[in-house]
Amino acid sequence: MKQKIRVIVVDDSALVRSLLAEIINRQHDMECIGTANDPLIAREMIRELNPDVITLDVEMPRMDGIDFLGRLMRLRPMPVLMISTLTERGAEVTMRALELGAIDFVAKPRVGVANGLQDLAVQIVEKIRVAAVAQVHRLPVVPHGVAVGGAAKPAAARPAPAASLLGRVSTEKIIAIGASTGGTEAIREVLIHLPADCPAIVITQHMPPGFTTSFAARLNSLCQMTVKEATHGERILPGHAYIAPGGKHFSITRSGANYVAVVDDAPPVNRHKPSVEVLFKSVAASAGRNAYGIMLTGMGADGAAAMREMRDAGSYNLVQDESTCIVFGMPREAIAHGAADEVLPLPQIAAVLLNKLRGGSEQVHHRI
Repeated sequence: MKQKIRVIVVDDSALVRSLLAEIINRQHDMECIGTANDPLIAREMIRELNPDVITLDVEMPRMDGIDFLGRLMRLRPMPVLMISTLTERGAEVTMRALELGAIDFVAKPRVGVANGLQDLAVQIVEKIRVAAVAQVHRLPVVPHGVAVGGAAKPAAARPAPAASLLGRVSTEKIIAIGASTGGTEAIREVLIHLPADCPAIVITQHMPPGFTTSFAARLNSLCQMTVKEATHGERILPGHAYIAPGGKHFSITRSGANYVAVVDDAPPVNRHKPSVEVLFKSVAASAGRNAYGIMLTGMGADGAAAMREMRDAGSYNLVQDESTCIVFGMPREAIAHGAADEVLPLPQIAAVLLNKLRGGSEQVHHRI
């Protein structure tokens, strides 16, 4: 018989601890082996019980969840699912938690917590299952204290300029990125190495409403490109990266020689909203061989079929390899659909993309 996933719940609210434990214990394949109301108690419990996954509240007494997570990931890396409050502050702190190595997060409501958590039960247990099988390895971490928000880009936070810029690249070129679990840091790793005059980038990262504003602002403070949430009807410009707003679909269309953003409230696709499938399908139709596709870490198969449509339409597609993925599901499915031109470790993706954009041949490609 397969061993159950053993979970410790860390939250300062007795109600939340009780509700999460009950949701977990209802599942045939997992059990809550302990609860703790602060990180210091949790630390001893983790040492004693050796859980497979912990759920961790952001705001905690004696030591906040972020400080605890940082210490945990240095001393005993393990799968952590953050339980975040749906506020602007909660969103910013959640982005920091993902930097430090948390696998994923669930956004709990500020009011009606009991009913809200029950409504989120399916999402919670699915994310615990993903966390239990995820590869726990930290990506390079941005120094703590980097400002998040606003248009200014602190010089200390930005990477060195690319060796040669891409000013002569056709404005018809466009780069489409899809990601899910683990994707926030994977997207950052790609974008920080791209120059300010890079072709336009369109991105779908599975994320709920209320969190993509902080995600975009954080990336904007770190990257040479301008990074923002996509707005319906705006022109897609070179030197800009556009992120699907949480809880909305994002696609592109053509208006004469220009690409234009389409943001809509249509039903979920592949159970996701935003959906990578929606974005990639539109890129296949609107950009064809002017497109480059990138599939990064994530659970499931969202976007795999549409990425094959992109390749059939002439795009060049890069897929993150298993060794550097938090979860290899979406890249694996893209490969299985015959959508990948190259499968690469995450740190190589930006360099290979730039080389393709420059039309160079010096890069050794790992052809499928």
